[in-house]
This record gives sequence, structure tokens and C-alpha cells, in this order.
Amino acid sequence: MKASFIAAVNQICSEKNVKPDQVIEAVKQAIATAYRKDFGNKEQEIRVDLPEGQEHPIILLVKEIVEEVENENFEISLKDARKIKPDAEEGDEIEIDVTPEGYGRIAAQAAKQVILQKLQEAEKQSLYEMFKDREEELLTATVTKVEPNWVTLEIEGMTVSLPWREQIPGEHYYTGKRIRVYLDTVELTGKGPQLRISRTHSGLVRKLLELEIPEVRNGDVEIMAIARDAGFRSKVAVKSKDPRIDPIGACVGQKGVRIQAVMEEINGERVDMIEWSEDAIRLISTALQPAAISAVIIVNDKESVDEQGRRVKKRAAVFVEEAQRPMAIGKKGQNIRLATELTGFELDMYNYEELPAFKAKLSEIRGGPVAVAVIPKEGEEEADASEQPQPSPAAGEAVEPAKEVEKPAEAADAGTQATAA
Repeated sequence: MKASFIAAVNQICSEKNVKPDQVIEAVKQAIATAYRKDFGNKEQEIRVDLPEGQEHPIILLVKEIVEEVENENFEISLKDARKIKPDAEEGDEIEIDVTPEGYGRIAAQAAKQVILQKLQEAEKQSLYEMFKDREEELLTATVTKVEPNWVTLEIEGMTVSLPWREQIPGEHYYTGKRIRVYLDTVELTGKGPQLRISRTHSGLVRKLLELEIPEVRNGDVEIMAIARDAGFRSKVAVKSKDPRIDPIGACVGQKGVRIQAVMEEINGERVDMIEWSEDAIRLISTALQPAAISAVIIVNDKESVDEQGRRVKKRAAVFVEEAQRPMAIGKKGQNIRLATELTGFELDMYNYEELPAFKAKLSEIRGGPVAVAVIPKEGEEEADASEQPQPSPAAGEAVEPAKEVEKPAEAADAGTQATAA
């Protein structure tokens, strides 16, 4: 085709973010469709050639060379084929030039709508391929419109909606505001690629920490678990692969500058950094900070399925002084709920005075002594409330948990209200 055609193709590619081959293929398909409609029929196989330097396309009717013709739409006799191509042989395909006179302008008008449709399909496919490999990544977006139930964003030239359920509660959005969003999934629908983005996903906190903290980004500090109540508080458990690096200090930064940058990006949401431990008791007591935990009993340390096919979760009983109970539970149960999500244990909260009765009942059910991890207060020596002396997990040694035992009925009422949802 002429240079003007090539220039038009390049302009479309730039505007629609599609490849030149996709545009040219769309034009060829559109011209072929227009020819079938005006001069041929749907059964015919039509190919379109766009020779370089020529103004008009060439329409080619493709037929198979046979001895005896049964369907003239896609078959031609060997005798007739050799009139067009002398060296034709039976079984070959032959392309017959059927371009109508002056068809270039006619084709352009007839094929316009088809070309637009094909370009839209190509644009959708191109956008899908561009974002598909970027799932679970951080994207920068610009707010273009604010509605009561959603916010319209522009991400790299694509319009995306952020529904209210994926917005951080209390966050103020306005036109022109630049925010970071987490790309959860990309789906190709009839309306084109749909980007499922979020400001509430825990992955957003993870990616922001990777962005702001070099030790997390290069793998020296590993994020083990994240529990998030978007807009209010997050708990992040980290551990260091390098004994010379303090994981908490690396994440917080000097004077809190690193963690503060993360918090500012998520509308001031508090982010608590917790040191990960393979010791479940140590992890549970740390996850419930800032409350001081007095004792922990691991009731069930493995997930299983009961006879009715119901999932039996890991469970632990946590004992605190009365004054620490509100702090351990948190406002609207937030602290214990986040600790449950972070540790993977269902946590039941009890007053410390209930420990002897709870232990006695559990010991009766087990038919043996119960291991109780007593968490020493700062400045005190380690202690143990079990019937047999056990090393405190705070000293770095594991305590054998009470396995596969249900929570005692007498103690159930006291812990039900505090159990994480």
C-alpha cells in the first residue's frame, strides 16, 4: 500500500496501543467480509493482499483443484485451473484474482464498521496481554472521576473502576490525585479486559514494604504473614535471613521514616511490625501486643477434618490479667482478630484467674498433665504453671502442646465473646 496508508496504520497503533500486524489483519478481514457481502457468498474463502506501492487491495478467491467439481464455491476443475496457472496440479490450491473494478473506495466504505470492530477487539486483547503478566503488582493510578459508590481511575491509558468495597475507609479521593493500587487479577470479558484492583488487599501493604525497604526487596528480610483491617491497622510478621540484620529495625527505619512512608500511602493506617517465630506460643504472645500475655495453652496445634467433614482449626487459649484484657481484645475485637489471622490459630481469651480451672478440666479430658506456657513479665524470672515443670517458650524452647482436645465446656462461655471471628 501507499506511504499514506502505512502512516495511518502507525497512527492507529500509537493511539490504540496495538501492533501494526493486528491493524493490517483487521483491514484485510474487513475487506474480505465486505466483498462476500457485495459480490460473493459466505462459503467462499477470500484472501486479501495489500501490495506495497499499490493504491487498491487485491481480492483473491481461493479454490481447491479437483478432478470433478462438486461445490463451485471452493472447488475448481484441473482443466479450468490450468487456464489460470499452467503448472497447476490436482490437490493444490489456486488463488484467483476477483478484484472488482474501482473496489478500493467501495471496500473502504463497506469495511469501515468491520475495521473499527476488529480494532476494538485487537485493542482489548493487547491491553489484556499488557496487564496479564502484572498480576499481584503495584500500579500507579490517577483519579479521574469520583462517584458515591466508586472511583474512576486511569492506569497507563486504561480506565478502571475502584469500587467502594476496595477503597480504604475514610480515604478522600479527588480528581487528579495519584494513588497506588494493588492489581489482584486480570480477566478478559466481553467488554474487554477487567482489572480487579484494590486499596484494601493485604498485598498492597506487602508491595509497599518491598518498595520502601531495601532489605525486604532483596530478600534479606522476609515477610511471613500479614493481617489487615484496612484503614485502621495492619500486623506484619517478618524474619531476617541474615543474623546481622534486625528485621524490625530494618522495616521501621531510622526514626520510623520507612514505616511512616508506608503508612502515609495507605491513608495513615497503623502498621505494627512483629518478629516472626516458629514457636507458636512466642508468636501468639507477640502478635497480641501491646497487651501483656500471662499464659498460653495450645489446645490443638494441627488443622484437621472431623468425622462429619467439618474443618477443625488450630486453637489456643490465652490468659491475661483483667487489666490487660481490653487491650488484648482491642476495639471491636480488632487486636485478637488480627492476631488470629496472623498466627493461624483461633484464639480464646480468658482471665488469668481462670487458668487453674481450665487446666484441670483439660487435664481431665486428656487423662494427663497439661503443658502451660507462662509468659514471664519483664524483669521477672521464668515460671511455669503446668503440673510438670516445663521450660518457658520465652527462653527459646518449645513446649509440647495439648493435642486434639476440645475446649472445656466450663471455660467456653468465658472465652466465646473474645474469640476471633
